[in-house]
Amino acid sequence: MVFHAIGLMSGTSLDGLDICFARFEKQDQWTFQILKAETLPYSKNWEDKLRDSIHLSAEELLELNSEYGFYLGKSVKNFIEKHQIKTVDLIASHGHTVFHQPQKKFTLQIGDGRAIKLETNLPVVYDFRSQDVLMGGNGAPLVPIGDELLFSEYDACLNLGGFSNISMKIGEKRIAFDVAPVNIILNKLAQKFNKNFDEDGDLARIGKINKNLLSKLNSLDFYSQSHPKSLGIEWCNENIFPLFGDIETADIMATFTEHTAEQISKIFNIYKLKSVLFTGGGTYNQYLTEKIKAKTNAEIIIPEKEIIDFKEALIFAFMGVLRYNNEINVLSSATGSLQDHSSGIIV
Repeated sequence: MVFHAIGLMSGTSLDGLDICFARFEKQDQWTFQILKAETLPYSKNWEDKLRDSIHLSAEELLELNSEYGFYLGKSVKNFIEKHQIKTVDLIASHGHTVFHQPQKKFTLQIGDGRAIKLETNLPVVYDFRSQDVLMGGNGAPLVPIGDELLFSEYDACLNLGGFSNISMKIGEKRIAFDVAPVNIILNKLAQKFNKNFDEDGDLARIGKINKNLLSKLNSLDFYSQSHPKSLGIEWCNENIFPLFGDIETADIMATFTEHTAEQISKIFNIYKLKSVLFTGGGTYNQYLTEKIKAKTNAEIIIPEKEIIDFKEALIFAFMGVLRYNNEINVLSSATGSLQDHSSGIIV
Protein backbone atom coordinates (compact mmCIF):
# COMPACT_ATOMS: atom_id res chain seq x y z
CA MET A 1 0.00 0.00 0.00
CA VAL A 2 1.57 3.29 -1.17
CA PHE A 3 0.24 6.83 -0.68
CA HIS A 4 1.54 10.23 -1.74
CA ALA A 5 0.22 12.95 0.55
CA ILE A 6 0.77 16.63 1.31
CA GLY A 7 0.64 17.81 4.93
CA LEU A 8 0.00 21.44 5.93
CA MET A 9 0.94 22.81 9.33
CA SER A 10 0.68 26.33 10.72
CA GLY A 11 2.11 26.60 14.21
CA THR A 12 1.15 28.94 17.02
CA SER A 13 4.51 30.74 16.66
CA LEU A 14 3.36 32.10 13.25
CA ASP A 15 6.69 31.53 11.51
CA GLY A 16 4.92 30.40 8.35
CA LEU A 17 3.04 27.62 6.59
CA ASP A 18 4.87 24.28 6.49
CA ILE A 19 4.13 22.17 3.40
CA CYS A 20 5.45 18.61 3.27
CA PHE A 21 4.99 16.19 0.35
CA ALA A 22 5.79 12.62 1.36
CA ARG A 23 5.51 9.03 0.22
CA PHE A 24 4.14 6.50 2.71
CA GLU A 25 4.33 2.76 2.25
CA LYS A 26 2.97 -0.04 4.41
CA GLN A 27 4.40 -3.53 4.24
CA ASP A 28 5.08 -5.07 7.65
CA GLN A 29 5.13 -1.54 9.06
CA TRP A 30 4.79 2.02 7.81
CA THR A 31 7.79 3.80 6.27
CA PHE A 32 8.04 7.33 4.89
CA GLN A 33 10.14 9.45 2.58
CA ILE A 34 9.95 13.25 2.47
CA LEU A 35 10.03 14.14 -1.23
CA LYS A 36 9.62 17.94 -1.14
CA ALA A 37 9.09 20.36 1.71
CA GLU A 38 9.20 24.09 2.29
CA THR A 39 8.04 26.78 4.71
CA LEU A 40 6.19 29.74 3.23
CA PRO A 41 6.74 32.73 5.56
CA TYR A 42 3.55 34.65 6.23
CA SER A 43 3.25 38.16 4.85
CA LYS A 44 2.90 40.87 7.50
CA ASN A 45 -0.79 41.05 6.56
CA TRP A 46 -1.40 37.33 7.15
CA GLU A 47 0.70 37.25 10.31
CA ASP A 48 -1.37 40.12 11.76
CA LYS A 49 -4.66 38.52 10.69
CA LEU A 50 -3.82 35.19 12.30
CA ARG A 51 -2.37 36.74 15.46
CA ASP A 52 -5.45 38.96 15.92
CA SER A 53 -7.97 36.23 15.02
CA ILE A 54 -8.64 35.47 18.69
CA HIS A 55 -10.22 38.96 19.02
CA LEU A 56 -12.55 38.78 15.98
CA SER A 57 -16.35 38.77 16.06
CA ALA A 58 -18.13 35.58 15.00
CA GLU A 59 -18.86 37.02 11.53
CA GLU A 60 -15.27 38.16 11.00
CA LEU A 61 -13.94 34.78 12.13
CA LEU A 62 -16.19 32.91 9.70
CA GLU A 63 -14.95 35.19 6.92
CA LEU A 64 -11.33 34.54 7.89
CA ASN A 65 -11.98 30.77 8.03
CA SER A 66 -12.99 30.84 4.36
CA GLU A 67 -10.30 33.32 3.29
CA TYR A 68 -7.55 31.31 4.99
CA GLY A 69 -8.90 28.10 3.41
CA PHE A 70 -8.50 29.62 -0.05
CA TYR A 71 -5.03 30.89 0.92
CA LEU A 72 -4.04 27.33 1.90
CA GLY A 73 -5.51 25.94 -1.32
CA LYS A 74 -3.64 28.45 -3.51
CA SER A 75 -0.41 27.82 -1.58
CA VAL A 76 -0.64 24.06 -2.16
CA LYS A 77 -1.55 24.54 -5.81
CA ASN A 78 1.54 26.74 -6.32
CA PHE A 79 3.69 24.21 -4.42
CA ILE A 80 2.50 21.37 -6.68
CA GLU A 81 3.15 23.40 -9.83
CA LYS A 82 6.54 24.68 -8.65
CA HIS A 83 7.83 21.17 -7.88
CA GLN A 84 6.05 19.60 -10.88
CA ILE A 85 4.41 17.02 -8.64
CA LYS A 86 2.40 14.52 -10.66
CA THR A 87 0.78 12.22 -8.07
CA VAL A 88 -1.02 13.43 -4.95
CA ASP A 89 -3.55 11.13 -3.29
CA LEU A 90 -4.68 13.66 -0.68
CA ILE A 91 -3.96 16.86 1.23
CA ALA A 92 -4.11 16.84 5.03
CA SER A 93 -4.46 20.25 6.66
CA HIS A 94 -4.03 21.01 10.35
CA GLY A 95 -5.31 24.58 9.89
CA HIS A 96 -4.37 27.41 12.23
CA THR A 97 -5.45 27.25 15.87
CA VAL A 98 -7.47 30.23 17.10
CA PHE A 99 -9.17 28.79 20.20
CA HIS A 100 -8.27 25.70 22.19
CA GLN A 101 -10.44 25.11 25.27
CA PRO A 102 -11.01 21.36 25.54
CA GLN A 103 -12.43 21.70 29.06
CA LYS A 104 -15.33 23.56 27.42
CA LYS A 105 -15.53 20.95 24.62
CA PHE A 106 -14.26 23.14 21.79
CA THR A 107 -11.17 23.82 19.74
CA LEU A 108 -10.97 25.78 16.50
CA GLN A 109 -8.49 25.43 13.66
CA ILE A 110 -9.42 27.78 10.83
CA GLY A 111 -8.83 27.13 7.12
CA ASP A 112 -11.94 25.56 5.55
CA GLY A 113 -10.94 22.27 3.90
CA ARG A 114 -13.68 22.69 1.29
CA ALA A 115 -11.93 25.82 0.03
CA ILE A 116 -8.65 23.85 -0.26
CA LYS A 117 -10.54 21.22 -2.28
CA LEU A 118 -12.04 23.87 -4.58
CA GLU A 119 -8.58 25.33 -5.29
CA THR A 120 -6.75 22.03 -5.82
CA ASN A 121 -9.44 19.57 -6.92
CA LEU A 122 -7.82 16.98 -4.64
CA PRO A 123 -9.26 15.05 -1.66
CA VAL A 124 -8.71 16.96 1.60
CA VAL A 125 -8.73 15.82 5.22
CA TYR A 126 -9.04 18.58 7.83
CA ASP A 127 -10.32 19.41 11.35
CA PHE A 128 -8.37 16.67 13.12
CA ARG A 129 -8.92 17.91 16.68
CA SER A 130 -12.66 18.62 17.20
CA GLN A 131 -13.85 15.02 17.36
CA ASP A 132 -11.36 14.17 20.08
CA VAL A 133 -12.44 17.17 22.17
CA LEU A 134 -16.10 16.18 21.82
CA MET A 135 -15.08 12.70 23.03
CA GLY A 136 -13.66 14.19 26.23
CA GLY A 137 -10.06 14.44 25.05
CA ASN A 138 -7.64 17.35 24.91
CA GLY A 139 -7.56 17.31 21.09
CA ALA A 140 -3.79 17.33 21.61
CA PRO A 141 -1.17 16.17 21.17
CA LEU A 142 -2.02 14.38 17.92
CA VAL A 143 1.45 13.60 16.55
CA PRO A 144 1.99 10.56 18.88
CA ILE A 145 0.38 8.27 16.28
CA GLY A 146 3.22 9.26 13.94
CA ASP A 147 5.79 8.82 16.70
CA GLU A 148 4.36 5.34 17.33
CA LEU A 149 4.31 4.19 13.71
CA LEU A 150 7.14 6.19 12.07
CA PHE A 151 9.67 7.06 14.84
CA SER A 152 9.42 4.13 17.27
CA GLU A 153 13.22 3.65 17.55
CA TYR A 154 13.45 6.52 20.09
CA ASP A 155 12.42 6.38 23.76
CA ALA A 156 10.60 9.69 23.27
CA CYS A 157 9.97 12.45 20.76
CA LEU A 158 10.04 16.08 21.91
CA ASN A 159 8.67 18.87 19.75
CA LEU A 160 9.91 22.37 20.55
CA GLY A 161 7.46 24.68 18.81
CA GLY A 162 5.11 27.34 20.13
CA PHE A 163 4.66 24.83 22.94
CA SER A 164 6.84 21.86 23.82
CA ASN A 165 5.17 18.48 23.81
CA ILE A 166 6.49 15.00 24.41
CA SER A 167 5.41 11.54 23.33
CA MET A 168 6.76 8.27 24.77
CA LYS A 169 5.91 4.60 25.15
CA ILE A 170 5.26 3.52 28.72
CA GLY A 171 4.61 -0.21 28.86
CA GLU A 172 2.13 -0.96 26.07
CA LYS A 173 0.70 2.56 25.92
CA ARG A 174 2.01 5.69 24.28
CA ILE A 175 1.44 8.73 26.45
CA ALA A 176 1.89 12.34 25.37
CA PHE A 177 1.27 15.79 26.74
CA ASP A 178 2.28 19.43 26.48
CA VAL A 179 5.26 20.18 28.72
CA ALA A 180 5.65 23.99 28.69
CA PRO A 181 5.31 27.01 26.42
CA VAL A 182 8.42 27.79 24.37
CA ASN A 183 8.41 29.95 21.23
CA ILE A 184 4.93 31.35 21.86
CA ILE A 185 6.60 33.32 24.69
CA LEU A 186 10.19 33.72 23.47
CA ASN A 187 9.19 34.97 20.00
CA LYS A 188 6.93 37.62 21.49
CA LEU A 189 9.73 38.80 23.78
CA ALA A 190 12.23 38.81 20.87
CA GLN A 191 9.97 41.25 19.03
CA LYS A 192 10.94 43.87 21.62
CA PHE A 193 14.43 43.64 20.08
CA ASN A 194 12.90 43.92 16.57
CA LYS A 195 13.59 40.24 15.93
CA ASN A 196 11.10 37.53 15.00
CA PHE A 197 12.78 34.98 17.27
CA ASP A 198 15.77 34.54 19.57
CA GLU A 199 18.35 33.15 17.14
CA ASP A 200 20.54 30.52 18.87
CA GLY A 201 19.15 31.83 22.19
CA ASP A 202 21.65 34.73 22.05
CA LEU A 203 19.23 37.27 23.57
CA ALA A 204 18.43 35.00 26.52
CA ARG A 205 22.14 34.23 26.94
CA ILE A 206 22.94 37.88 27.78
CA GLY A 207 20.17 38.15 30.38
CA LYS A 208 20.29 37.27 34.05
CA ILE A 209 18.00 34.70 35.65
CA ASN A 210 15.44 36.31 37.96
CA LYS A 211 15.02 33.77 40.77
CA ASN A 212 11.72 35.22 41.98
CA LEU A 213 10.16 35.01 38.49
CA LEU A 214 11.62 31.52 37.98
CA SER A 215 10.02 30.34 41.20
CA LYS A 216 6.62 31.77 40.19
CA LEU A 217 6.82 30.12 36.75
CA ASN A 218 7.79 26.74 38.17
CA SER A 219 4.96 26.96 40.72
CA LEU A 220 2.17 27.26 38.13
CA ASP A 221 -0.56 24.63 38.66
CA PHE A 222 -0.25 23.17 35.16
CA TYR A 223 3.11 21.57 35.96
CA SER A 224 1.76 19.54 38.85
CA GLN A 225 -1.29 18.27 36.92
CA SER A 226 -1.24 14.71 35.66
CA HIS A 227 -1.33 13.97 31.92
CA PRO A 228 -3.05 14.08 29.49
CA LYS A 229 -2.94 17.86 29.39
CA SER A 230 -2.48 20.59 26.80
CA LEU A 231 -1.79 24.31 26.59
CA GLY A 232 -3.15 27.18 24.52
CA ILE A 233 -2.41 30.87 23.99
CA GLU A 234 -5.31 31.73 26.32
CA TRP A 235 -3.49 29.98 29.19
CA CYS A 236 -0.30 31.95 28.47
CA ASN A 237 -2.17 35.26 28.37
CA GLU A 238 -3.76 34.48 31.73
CA ASN A 239 -0.87 32.81 33.58
CA ILE A 240 2.50 33.72 32.04
CA PHE A 241 2.61 37.27 30.67
CA PRO A 242 1.14 38.92 33.82
CA LEU A 243 4.13 37.60 35.84
CA PHE A 244 6.72 39.58 33.87
CA GLY A 245 5.94 43.05 35.24
CA ASP A 246 8.74 45.56 34.65
CA ILE A 247 11.63 43.05 34.56
CA GLU A 248 14.20 43.68 31.78
CA THR A 249 13.24 41.77 28.64
CA ALA A 250 16.62 39.97 28.31
CA ASP A 251 16.29 38.84 31.94
CA ILE A 252 12.77 37.54 31.29
CA MET A 253 14.09 35.60 28.28
CA ALA A 254 16.96 34.12 30.31
CA THR A 255 14.58 33.18 33.10
CA PHE A 256 11.92 31.74 30.81
CA THR A 257 14.52 29.67 28.92
CA GLU A 258 15.78 28.31 32.26
CA HIS A 259 12.19 27.55 33.28
CA THR A 260 11.46 25.68 30.03
CA ALA A 261 14.70 23.69 30.31
CA GLU A 262 13.88 22.76 33.92
CA GLN A 263 10.37 21.55 33.04
CA ILE A 264 11.55 19.52 30.04
CA SER A 265 14.53 17.91 31.78
CA LYS A 266 12.35 17.08 34.78
CA ILE A 267 10.16 14.92 32.51
CA PHE A 268 13.23 13.21 31.00
CA ASN A 269 14.47 12.37 34.49
CA ILE A 270 11.13 11.23 35.92
CA TYR A 271 10.64 8.74 33.09
CA LYS A 272 14.37 7.79 32.93
CA LEU A 273 14.49 8.38 29.18
CA LYS A 274 17.61 7.21 27.37
CA SER A 275 17.13 8.68 23.86
CA VAL A 276 14.96 11.65 22.85
CA LEU A 277 14.42 12.93 19.30
CA PHE A 278 14.25 16.76 19.19
CA THR A 279 12.29 18.52 16.43
CA GLY A 280 10.59 21.88 15.87
CA GLY A 281 11.99 25.40 15.56
CA GLY A 282 13.13 25.53 19.20
CA THR A 283 15.71 22.83 18.40
CA TYR A 284 17.81 25.60 16.81
CA ASN A 285 17.86 27.50 20.11
CA GLN A 286 21.34 26.38 21.21
CA TYR A 287 21.08 28.09 24.59
CA LEU A 288 17.89 26.14 25.38
CA THR A 289 19.25 22.78 24.19
CA GLU A 290 22.50 23.33 26.15
CA LYS A 291 20.44 24.02 29.28
CA ILE A 292 18.39 20.84 28.80
CA LYS A 293 21.50 18.71 28.15
CA ALA A 294 23.11 20.01 31.35
CA LYS A 295 20.14 18.88 33.45
CA THR A 296 19.66 15.31 32.17
CA ASN A 297 21.52 12.14 31.26
CA ALA A 298 19.24 11.41 28.30
CA GLU A 299 20.88 11.30 24.87
CA ILE A 300 19.47 14.15 22.81
CA ILE A 301 19.21 13.32 19.12
CA ILE A 302 19.03 16.26 16.73
CA PRO A 303 18.12 14.89 13.27
CA GLU A 304 18.58 16.35 9.79
CA LYS A 305 17.03 19.76 9.12
CA GLU A 306 14.18 18.28 7.07
CA ILE A 307 12.91 16.28 10.06
CA ILE A 308 13.45 19.17 12.52
CA ASP A 309 11.43 21.54 10.36
CA PHE A 310 8.76 19.30 8.86
CA LYS A 311 8.05 16.42 11.25
CA GLU A 312 4.67 17.86 12.28
CA ALA A 313 3.56 18.55 8.69
CA LEU A 314 4.79 15.05 7.76
CA ILE A 315 2.74 13.46 10.54
CA PHE A 316 -0.40 15.39 9.60
CA ALA A 317 0.04 14.08 6.04
CA PHE A 318 0.31 10.60 7.58
CA MET A 319 -2.76 11.19 9.76
CA GLY A 320 -4.64 12.13 6.60
CA VAL A 321 -3.60 8.83 5.00
CA LEU A 322 -4.76 6.89 8.06
CA ARG A 323 -8.07 8.75 8.14
CA TYR A 324 -8.60 8.19 4.42
CA ASN A 325 -8.25 4.45 5.09
CA ASN A 326 -10.46 4.67 8.19
CA GLU A 327 -7.56 3.58 10.43
CA ILE A 328 -6.94 4.89 13.95
CA ASN A 329 -5.04 8.20 13.85
CA VAL A 330 -5.67 9.56 17.38
CA LEU A 331 -4.51 7.74 20.51
CA SER A 332 -6.74 8.12 23.57
CA SER A 333 -3.72 7.38 25.82
CA ALA A 334 -2.23 10.66 24.51
CA THR A 335 -5.30 12.88 24.42
CA GLY A 336 -7.46 11.44 27.21
CA SER A 337 -10.51 10.84 25.00
CA LEU A 338 -12.92 7.91 25.46
CA GLN A 339 -11.17 5.65 22.94
CA ASP A 340 -8.72 5.52 20.05
CA HIS A 341 -10.39 6.81 16.91
CA SER A 342 -10.07 7.90 13.28
CA SER A 343 -10.47 11.66 13.18
CA GLY A 344 -10.74 14.31 10.48
CA ILE A 345 -13.35 15.53 7.99
CA ILE A 346 -12.86 14.22 4.43
CA VAL A 347 -13.93 16.24 1.39
